[in-house]
This record gives sequence, structure tokens and C-alpha cells, in this order.
Amino acid sequence: MKTTMTTVTRRLAVAAIGCSALAAAMTMPAKADWPEKSITIIAHFAPGGSNDLLARLIATELSPIIGQGVVVENRPGANGNIGVTTVSEAAPDGYTLLVASGSALVNPSIGPVSYDLMKDFEPIAYLGASPNVVLAGPTSGVKTLDELVAKAKAEPGSLNYASPGIGSTPHLAMELLKLRLGLDVAHIPYTGLGPALTAVLGGETELSSTTVAGVMENIRTGRLTPIVQTGKQRWPELPDVPTIEEAGVENAASETSQMLLAPAGTPPEILQRLAEEVLKIMQKQEVKDRMLAAGFAVNAEGPEELRKRMADEIQTWKEVAEKAGIRRE
Repeated sequence: MKTTMTTVTRRLAVAAIGCSALAAAMTMPAKADWPEKSITIIAHFAPGGSNDLLARLIATELSPIIGQGVVVENRPGANGNIGVTTVSEAAPDGYTLLVASGSALVNPSIGPVSYDLMKDFEPIAYLGASPNVVLAGPTSGVKTLDELVAKAKAEPGSLNYASPGIGSTPHLAMELLKLRLGLDVAHIPYTGLGPALTAVLGGETELSSTTVAGVMENIRTGRLTPIVQTGKQRWPELPDVPTIEEAGVENAASETSQMLLAPAGTPPEILQRLAEEVLKIMQKQEVKDRMLAAGFAVNAEGPEELRKRMADEIQTWKEVAEKAGIRRE
């Protein structure tokens, strides 16, 4: 076959272009590994609680490890839905993360939300939880769970309890307890932990269901009596208060959990790096001690364990919301 000069020229030109492209690629700087800029962690509740404290603790510890700034942004509102929605709509590039509380697992069962927690997020790490505690006030006339059950059975509807709000995990924890024991105890929702405690201390309600954080001073002074706590292990500061299972109530354990999530589609290598580093952070003794003092028990687990926990808890709260008729529009 005869080769023309035109064909040779074309081949030489193609070869030259290929060499030029290869040379250009070799001289271009390599793309930097993640992260190339600062990371934002969204806390979907206001400053001061476990959700905010964990976000800030992770930010402080993570920043020097990855060599970039990590900032915390509080996006409270709608029982946490605003912050969760913000992260569900963020770019899946590893630069926007969410420290989510158990309310994110409850909200889809009690009202419309614009996210699907299992589809719109990638699990990074389960951080731990705070148990809920049922407290008896000075007007309750009860000191133990047995006394509470006896009074509620003898006088249905005579007792009521305060919670930090409709759809809060303390609210759902008490409703779960009521379902398991068949109790008629009225729910009085308030706008946070402070108002709920004020109500039971002042006799507006006989009982209150809250997280253990923020109530110890009133327990130590005897103004409030802890009847039962909903965690699976006894709380260090309440060694004489039985867990819900120790009190004889099956399938009623619940806690206000906290977890680290990323938008769905975040690259696996970024998720793996974050999981590894955050699990190391949460294993530090000083981190555990600091959070325990704030009413939070560190119990760090990886992505697969967290995914299962999320699925199980969502199903539990769906059952409670449906059976108790809990709905928030």
C-alpha cells in the first residue's frame, strides 16, 4: 500500500499533538487532595446543648489534623428541620457536614419534612447519646415508677407531664413508656428544657420528661425526684436510678442520640477519612470526660453501625408517633 506525503504529515501532526498534551499534563500541578478549603459543620440546634458542643468539639479537634479551618454554623428552628434541610441540599463534596440529634430521626414521623434521612445523607459516625429521665415534681405524690403506674392506673388522666416540646426525644420517650405500660398521662409541651423544668418545679405539671443534661442540680437539691432513666446503662451521676429495662419495662429504652452525617453522594474516600479521624477524636479520654460533664456519654461507632441505628430508630419513632397519634403540622 502506497503512503502519500499527506498521510505522513497527518501522522506526524497527531503525534506532535499527543506529545504536547502529555508534556502539558506532566507540567501541570497535581490536583490537591481534600480538603482544599475550610469545612463547615452545621449544628441544627442553638448554642449550648450537646448538639452544639459536639459540633464545636469536633471542629476544634479536626482542624489541625486535616490542616484546614473547620467552622461551626448553628441553624436552629422547626425542631432541627432547618439545619437538616440545609445540609441535605448542600454539595456532596465533603465541605458541609451535619451533627444531627435524634430529633432528625423523629421528625419524619410527626410531620412533613423535605428530606429523607436514609437517602439524602451518608453516615459518618455515631457519636453517643444522652438518656432521657422521668422526673417527679413536688406535687406529684410519687417517688418511684411503681407508684407512678399505680396512681395513673387508679386515676387515669390525673397526672400530666412537661416536655421540651412536641417531637422532642424526651416527649417521644415518655410516650413510648406510656404505650408499653398502658398509661393515661397527659402531655403538656413547652418551648424548651428551661420552661419544662419551671413547670414541674412550680407545680404546673406533676412530672417532666427531659434529657439528663441540665437537670442534675435540681436532682441534687431534692427539688425533683428522678423516677427512671431511659438509657441502657445506669448514668454515672444517677447510680441509684434504674434504667427503663431494670424497672421492668421491655422495648422502651431510648436516648437522645447524636451523629455525624454528610450529604448523599459525598466521595467514599472523604467519608472514610472523616470516619477514621472522628472516631479517633471521640476515643480521647479528655473528650469523653468533657462531654460526660455536659450530660453526654460518648459511644463512637462507624458508618455501618450508624446506618443500622438510624434505620432502627426511625422505625421505633414511627411506631410511637402512629400509636400515640403525635402529629405536628
